[in-house]
Amino acid sequence: MIRLILADDHPVFVSGLRALLDAEAGMTVLAVAATGADALRLAVEHRPDVAVLDVNMPGGDGLTVTARMRAAGLPTRSLILTMYDDDENVLAALRAGAHGYALKGAGPEEIVAAVRAVARGEAVFGAGVAARILAHFARVAVASPFPQLTEREHEVLGLVARGLDNTAIAQRLGVSGKTVRNYVSNVLTKLHVTDRSAAIVRAREAGLGGEPGNPA
Repeated sequence: MIRLILADDHPVFVSGLRALLDAEAGMTVLAVAATGADALRLAVEHRPDVAVLDVNMPGGDGLTVTARMRAAGLPTRSLILTMYDDDENVLAALRAGAHGYALKGAGPEEIVAAVRAVARGEAVFGAGVAARILAHFARVAVASPFPQLTEREHEVLGLVARGLDNTAIAQRLGVSGKTVRNYVSNVLTKLHVTDRSAAIVRAREAGLGGEPGNPA
């Protein structure tokens, strides 16, 4: 029997997903969470075989939950089920320790097959993703100290740690100030720190930022 927990903050979607998986022979959904914090609590409580997690949830995203389950030594394998089909999120999921990455738009049979494959210990990252992953790790030799961050968030954190303010970061990356503010907000949330200064401390402790600058 494959024991599951589900975490998604969209009630209609997660209700349909639960019905789909509960109807499958050899599967049972133990509990459903709507936040990352609840997903982690349920994983610790039930120690399921597979956790099916959304990327974006209040109280901790699915990638952070995945990284924390791994850090806690839980046997649970994670399948990220999301609407985002982009390299940054796929690679961030891999760095966080996810065992699978599937799209919400996939057919029911594909989702069920992904759950079964992850439960068997296989890695499932969808068509075409494996080649991108191999190409990425051929270029990147050093693992990220913050696996829950996307590549761009990791880059922004490094610039923050060097003392650049949002305007300077926006100019460096060729994006808007609002975009940088969103990245910084995501970084603070994922690192579970309350302000920019605390993020700088975490980043420099991990060796990011080179020569310390003047925090903005």
